[in-house]
Amino acid sequence: MTSLIKIAVDAMGGDNSPDKIIKGIINHHKNNKDIFYKIFGDEEKIINCIDNKVDKKNYQIINTLNKVSSDDSPLEAAKKGKDTSMWLAIESVKNKDTDIVISAGNTGALLVISKLNLKMIDNIDKPALSALWPNKKGMSVVLDLGANIECSSKNLFDFSVMGASLYKSLYPQETPNVALLNIGSEELKGNETIKETYKKLNENKLEDFNFAGYIEGNELMNGKVNVIVSDGFTGNVALKTAEGTANFITEELKKALNGTFMGKFSSLLNISNLKKFKKRLDPRLYNGAIFIGLDSPVVKSHGGTDYIGFSNSLDVCCRIIKGNLIEKIKKNI
Repeated sequence: MTSLIKIAVDAMGGDNSPDKIIKGIINHHKNNKDIFYKIFGDEEKIINCIDNKVDKKNYQIINTLNKVSSDDSPLEAAKKGKDTSMWLAIESVKNKDTDIVISAGNTGALLVISKLNLKMIDNIDKPALSALWPNKKGMSVVLDLGANIECSSKNLFDFSVMGASLYKSLYPQETPNVALLNIGSEELKGNETIKETYKKLNENKLEDFNFAGYIEGNELMNGKVNVIVSDGFTGNVALKTAEGTANFITEELKKALNGTFMGKFSSLLNISNLKKFKKRLDPRLYNGAIFIGLDSPVVKSHGGTDYIGFSNSLDVCCRIIKGNLIEKIKKNI
């Protein structure tokens, strides 16, 4: 019998918690009986939500009344003490009681408390925040998305290795193409840090990924590259721009189709294609940012997602553990 994957869950982070967190666990458990959920939060509220909808052998509740709130600064969150649901969930990974931790809570607090509890992987200087983005052919891993505003060429080289390892963990049958986000595709474009990273990646060929050079912002979704690397400032701007553009297109399409009789009529004729379009841009399908570089994986679910989005981020946790992410990074770095 295979051992259960153990996920530490901060049940008190994000909007409508713990209700949406527990509903996400219930939804995930329907098709994943090989997962054990160690749930940290208000036991009374959690029991009312879980209501015998998850097998008792598949979860444990750690009663934790103190929590990190969304408006706490990272320093305030760390000072709240070691009895918050977020701290205890991370600590359980540190103590090897669980394999991976997930929270929909305060991002800054999660990064700081994770760094306070967990060690860095040898030879990696900075962790990075990564996420999945849709492209024309499937999915891309993008990092860093805001954990590090300033990065050296070594940091960007490490992010390339970590991003490729993450992609390989999630999609074991594929070999990723890695590219550096830049202002042009020519080798001489960009600042000195980018050019130095380009040189390092060109000179150090690794079997787990192909280096594809530079990629510009207008090519992020074309699917030719699976791992896109940048510093945290640039990556965060790119992420927010992509999210805003997707929301703009969706809202404008709704207005066009619902504004006139012909628009409503054409939407009825194309209802199947419109459903596919809506599903393709549904952010819940890509929920779950990954904080990598530490010796245990930390997953950040979007605070505003619903239980479907949280369930999808639990699925990301499972794929990371099954894909041996940490071992892949250690081997390649």
